[in-house]
Amino acid sequence: MTDHFFAAADLGATSGRVILGRLCDGQFSLSEVHRFPTTTFTQAEHLHLDAAGLFADIVQGVREAQAQAQGRLLGVAVDTWGVDYGLLRNTPPLSAQETRIVEALAAQELVEPPYNYRDTRAHDTPASFFAAFPAAELYAQCGLQVMEFNTVFQLACSAGDPSWRSVDHALFLPDLFSHFLSGEFATELTIASTSGLLNAQTRAWSPSVTDHLRGHYGLDVETLFPPIVEPGTVVGRVRPEVVAGEVSVIAVGAHDTASAIVSIPARTRDFAYVSSGTWSLVGLELDSPVLTEESRTANFSNELGVDGTVRYLKNVMGLWVLTESQRQWAKEGHDCELLPLLDAASRLPALTTVVDMEDPRLLPPGDMPSRLADMARETGQPVPTTPAEFTRCILDSLAVGYRRAIRMACHLADRDISVVHVVGGGCRNALLNQLTAEAVGLPVIAGPAEGTALGNLLVQARALGALQGSLLDLRAVSANSCETQTYAPGVLDLPQAAWDDAQRRAFGG
Repeated sequence: MTDHFFAAADLGATSGRVILGRLCDGQFSLSEVHRFPTTTFTQAEHLHLDAAGLFADIVQGVREAQAQAQGRLLGVAVDTWGVDYGLLRNTPPLSAQETRIVEALAAQELVEPPYNYRDTRAHDTPASFFAAFPAAELYAQCGLQVMEFNTVFQLACSAGDPSWRSVDHALFLPDLFSHFLSGEFATELTIASTSGLLNAQTRAWSPSVTDHLRGHYGLDVETLFPPIVEPGTVVGRVRPEVVAGEVSVIAVGAHDTASAIVSIPARTRDFAYVSSGTWSLVGLELDSPVLTEESRTANFSNELGVDGTVRYLKNVMGLWVLTESQRQWAKEGHDCELLPLLDAASRLPALTTVVDMEDPRLLPPGDMPSRLADMARETGQPVPTTPAEFTRCILDSLAVGYRRAIRMACHLADRDISVVHVVGGGCRNALLNQLTAEAVGLPVIAGPAEGTALGNLLVQARALGALQGSLLDLRAVSANSCETQTYAPGVLDLPQAAWDDAQRRAFGG
């Protein structure tokens, strides 16, 4: 038996990590070699990412992975959240005599620190954009849920910035870090599909959207962004200044949800999924996009996946609301450790207060409990007052949101399902998993918790020939590599009529 080693750099909205994957006899074992915060900072009243600092952490993790693999690391791949991008200027190539570390090159090459999608600069842009380019036409082309931070709106609102005079290249975040690692340029398909610039049917740039950005905003997308490559493309080699050895840089499902969905340990396609973390991405895996007017009105996204698939999904705010609430409670001097909070919340009555977890007020950082309290008042429901009551409100509301999104997705895609798979760090939340099973009325299979990293590693291994086969074959390896837990509906005394009532209170109608 031969061991194969790969490194996955998985960057989430609050933290990142580098995971070393060891593939042996059709099974992956994973170990975290470096974890680091996803650092943001405010500059001129706007929220930015410390991309150079994040790259330094990626380099540290890759070096540690190579050390633990005893110099036998074969590949590295980066996945991140969607929509955000970096702007680059041309710089001289790194020479063999160059004494500055490669991390410093990243800082020199960036025109400015990338904006973080939670910045509010594009708040009013969708309305002005749609005044000249109808929303229905954009959806027919790109099939994306309208969110103010979509790349197309970020580009439009920034078009007049003086910084554009220095820009030679634009790269989505995972492609940016892959470039810093290898010196090569590529645009990975799944991350590009979160932008509002890609045609969901042709899997290429949308000519009507790119023409509009060129004509109305002076931005030439096809010149700024490199050519599109499919997941599983070997982009280049890691620079020797980063790590010794012949280590490939691979474009995987560079959008973290795309990688997470690869890892679902399913043997058939009749499932819904919740990729559960900072965000909850809730939906179905399809063979073709759903671009109907009813789908647009329901605000569903058609993001592209590995092996020609479509991730038909809705963004629900996710566990960000809870972690941001914990941050606020800590400021106020409350005990806000997660496990005691979940235990206390589990002892409270279910569905007392439920709110719309798609409400944009929950997007920015800040005093989340106050916002939830306002939403409860507006809907005439009991206002939570303690951390446990707020926690119960958040988890009940997430389950209601999952129920609504899954049922709507199945209706719009004319699809039946028999199970819900929950992957990502949120799958460790047993109370939320059980509530999801009760809300949807179907079994919930939770795991793998490291789904994004595992999906990243699976695509790397296939790209370099250590694995073969279809997406279902990769999922069989995932099933061999992870532990799962099944939650059956009917454990709690929560009939569907109670969930119907809760959904009406949260969403109206």
